[in-house]
Amino acid sequence: MKLLHVINCLSTGGAERALCNLLQGGLAKNFECHVISMRDKGTIGPLIMDLGVPVTTLGMRGGVPPISSFSKLRRVVRQFSPNIIQGWMYQGNLVATLARRFSINNPSLICGVRHSLYDLRHEKFIARQILRANRYFSTSPDSILYNSHVSLKQHEAFGFSSGSSQVISNGIDVDKFNFAQATRDRVRTELGIPADAKVIGHVGRLHPMKNHPLFLSAATDVACSDTNVHIILSGRGVSIESKILSEQIPSQTRGRVHLLGDRSDVPMLMCAVDVLVSSSSYGEGFPNVIGEAMATGVPSVATDVGDSAVIIGGEGVVTSSQDKNAIVAGIEKILKVSVEKRNVMRKKTRLRIVSNYTLDTAVQNYTTLYKNLYRNNDIEYSDD
Repeated sequence: MKLLHVINCLSTGGAERALCNLLQGGLAKNFECHVISMRDKGTIGPLIMDLGVPVTTLGMRGGVPPISSFSKLRRVVRQFSPNIIQGWMYQGNLVATLARRFSINNPSLICGVRHSLYDLRHEKFIARQILRANRYFSTSPDSILYNSHVSLKQHEAFGFSSGSSQVISNGIDVDKFNFAQATRDRVRTELGIPADAKVIGHVGRLHPMKNHPLFLSAATDVACSDTNVHIILSGRGVSIESKILSEQIPSQTRGRVHLLGDRSDVPMLMCAVDVLVSSSSYGEGFPNVIGEAMATGVPSVATDVGDSAVIIGGEGVVTSSQDKNAIVAGIEKILKVSVEKRNVMRKKTRLRIVSNYTLDTAVQNYTTLYKNLYRNNDIEYSDD
């Protein structure tokens, strides 16, 4: 079976990492895969190529894509001759739909939606038009695949076809995200954080939907009242050069706020954290970072966006998306837990992910979907 994945870009992000994780988790071994990035290889492309999966870039940027991009797409589709084409996110879905039209063997089409849809005003003008185009073509795919139940409900209410919808939650690599005391000590030493400090963490690219100002406002309130509190932020664009971040940091906490930028060692960073905060105000479907923190035994304080509350399942704190005081209270509640209760909490948060959201489970669910679509395409599939 040949699978062609079409994604907007391969820079560090939730969808890009999810695709790479699935390929690493078994899809690259079990199927013949090819990835098309509409832009470039980014940071994730080389990781995918290391798995033996070819990555083709189309060089699309803002504005009208060059004709050469579509010629290259057509050539790859004709040469690879996929049985299934899977689009990732809105733009990838449109290009995947076009790719099927370039094919000569009528492959099955999966369109993937990984975004929640609370208010169109959050989206830029072009993004709104792309979203409407997805709605228009939503009867074309053999499957519309959502990574959260909230996203499915919101998109169908917006007018997306419901005939082929299903949800496959993201999968967390519970071997990679696992607490280790030695790692905790090493990361804290590297960052100059005392072993007995309380650490608040936030992982996410600098984007309005992630609401870094809300997080910093809440976290620094906690740090101002407790000098033993440190704050770690990691993600693309998260640096002291960003005024939206640097201007938010009170002078009395500056030595305790660590802006780390885009890091490839997030599993290690998680070991150094005592509470993870997801402060997103919109847009999230299945926030990977919550599952990754919980798999490491780190409880979360999360705004009620996407499937955050479902993932946490009572093993953390869920607040409204703009309630800073509730976030502060949630952080303080978790940081005040005794060592004995913290150990129990660590086990329960990890068990929540191991029982419901492992990468192996996600790979199995995707494999089942592919096999079903393969049979529906009147082609006999064999595991041999």
